[in-house]
Amino acid sequence: MNDNGQLGPVAMRIYDTATQGVKDFRPNKIVKLYTCGITPYDSAHLGHAATYLTYDILQRHLRDKGYETRCVRNITDVDDDLLAKARELDVNYLDLAAFEVAKFQRDMNALGLLACYGEPRATSAIHDILGFIAMVLEAGYAYTAGGSVYFDVSSFERFGQISHLSNSEMLALAKERGGHPEDPYKEDPLDFVLWQPSLDDEPSWDSLWGPGRPGWHIECSALALRELGETIDIHGGGADLIFPHHECETAQSESVTRNQFAKHWMHVAMVKLGGEKMSKSLGNLVFVSDLLKEHSAAAIRLALINNHYRNSMEWQPEMMDRAEERLDSWKKSSVGKKLSLSDQEPFAVRIRELLDDDLNTPSVLEVIDEEANKGVNVTAAAGLLGISLE
Repeated sequence: MNDNGQLGPVAMRIYDTATQGVKDFRPNKIVKLYTCGITPYDSAHLGHAATYLTYDILQRHLRDKGYETRCVRNITDVDDDLLAKARELDVNYLDLAAFEVAKFQRDMNALGLLACYGEPRATSAIHDILGFIAMVLEAGYAYTAGGSVYFDVSSFERFGQISHLSNSEMLALAKERGGHPEDPYKEDPLDFVLWQPSLDDEPSWDSLWGPGRPGWHIECSALALRELGETIDIHGGGADLIFPHHECETAQSESVTRNQFAKHWMHVAMVKLGGEKMSKSLGNLVFVSDLLKEHSAAAIRLALINNHYRNSMEWQPEMMDRAEERLDSWKKSSVGKKLSLSDQEPFAVRIRELLDDDLNTPSVLEVIDEEANKGVNVTAAAGLLGISLE
């Protein structure tokens, strides 16, 4: 709401995971976004690129419409996967994180992503996390057992409001995604860890509940609240984070603030290779850094946004050939005098209307193709997508 308590005008329409439909997005002039960032134990792959590119296009569109965007993307630099990888390599976990974060940032910068408003690390928020856990306990939504602090999902009536999964589906995903439903200290298998004892070779911080380290979900709640306040306009990340991460994040946040945590939940579908989700655990990865050795950043962007962000994509090397051809066509039509979009009506209107419609980038590319085939200079239109034709 604005200063007068009124909703702002409709900026665009975006699919909301929680309500399972496309709905009006009505932010204030400053749009607060939070997207879950990397756990830095390996290089950035196309799944990462697709997610962060979607948020890049979203921000560019909102800025084109006159909004200021503040997008926070965290770094999960204390986590089971990171600690396991550091143990395997016999290196300090923070050294490994620093090395991988530097590579990730080089890749994202090479792709031309807008700079984040904030990129906080989980280890920077231990004080905030401890205070937040204390508030969850005080509010009656958590309990201590076996040296850990657990969130009590039975105490939060709206648990499941984001994912809309059955109990059995939640249990299956919790087991698959590190939720440890078999933990004997849990009162309910779906309860999740806020604080846990550290192993001998893991980092540890003092707390009221004993030395240990934070759970995965609490890190994002603490960082989001610290950086953006109690209510975020759009929260998201990859679709694999809907459960358990975002479901748990919402429950613990709203249990303390009593306010809606995120107005919109915007999730990006998976990039697949060989029929399986592209992931570090499966090893079926296409790394951004490798693609950049053979292709331009503009072509990589085109290849990824030729697929709507809500549809999963089966990656094929031929996609890069098509993207390079498209880019070449746009460049050939755009020699000579450059025109601003204000000089290219109704072309610009069509593009903006398609972006207003839940970021319909595949259709935007088709419209630009049509104009390029007519010999129209499409430099300004490509710029809306973060693509330089120079």
